[in-house]
Amino acid sequence: MTLALSLAASCRAADTIRLAVQKTGTFSWELAAIRAGGLDKAADLSLDVTELASPEAGKIALRAGSADIILSDWLWVSRERALGARLTFYPYSSALGAVMVPATSPIKTLADLKGRKLGVGGGPIDKSWLLLQARMKQDGIDMKSDASVVYGAPPLIAAKALDGEMDASLNFWNFCAQLEAKGFRRLAGIEDILPKLGAKGAVSAVGYVFDENWAASHRDAVARFIAMTRKAKQLLVTSDATWDKIAPLTGTSDATLLRTYRDRYRDGIPRRSITDEEADARVLYRVLAGIGGRDLVGPAAELDPGTFYHAAPGD
Repeated sequence: MTLALSLAASCRAADTIRLAVQKTGTFSWELAAIRAGGLDKAADLSLDVTELASPEAGKIALRAGSADIILSDWLWVSRERALGARLTFYPYSSALGAVMVPATSPIKTLADLKGRKLGVGGGPIDKSWLLLQARMKQDGIDMKSDASVVYGAPPLIAAKALDGEMDASLNFWNFCAQLEAKGFRRLAGIEDILPKLGAKGAVSAVGYVFDENWAASHRDAVARFIAMTRKAKQLLVTSDATWDKIAPLTGTSDATLLRTYRDRYRDGIPRRSITDEEADARVLYRVLAGIGGRDLVGPAAELDPGTFYHAAPGD
């Protein structure tokens, strides 16, 4: 009987989870660590990965039912819930952008940005940019009028910063890592200003997003998926050999940049309870809603109560 049960278990098909992944995103790094460590097989999961060109394409795939899990942020999830979609979020990374300046820049504090040219990776409602504005308003500085602000795609802003076309730049964490590896200085990380805005710790801006009805009908598979990703992150924290295997996916062979990517990625691994993450997200949601308005958050003035997924063991 024991042998029969063992054979039946070994013959059972692994649960398939369909992932829509941005081709150049860091989720591909985690997936490489999962495969290198055989963590998907150990979790009895089959990962069906579709590579897409942009985060927006992932959102479309999820809403169309052609993907089970994507990466996005809790702000979008809450907005979608307010509009009727039953999406939910589980933390992936708290890595945020930073204000970067050249190593020899006379700019020493955020207040020194007044009157300077600042490049912003993204658009006027980029979350890091809104949080920076909120922090500066506490000191009586209106960044939109007190600085010369230029918006652009993150790669373009990073390139122009390297060319010296702006005094400072605010960009996504991986582009900040590129500048850091070239000798630029972190004037302030967005995570550094969050306590002034009411957050009590690092807040995961990006997470795994899925439909809560799908999660309810695949509860065990979701729990195994989350446990698997935790093990992958632990590998990425403790094993430099794992980083050697995923190095080709980073798009660089520069040893300094690879180390910076590794260190900043490790800094962004979530280490807090879901309850604490959600409490801080609720505080920051109000800050963002106050600055970005309906264009950013839609009709809801508060973070939707079901935004964060709480059903994973160990949370």
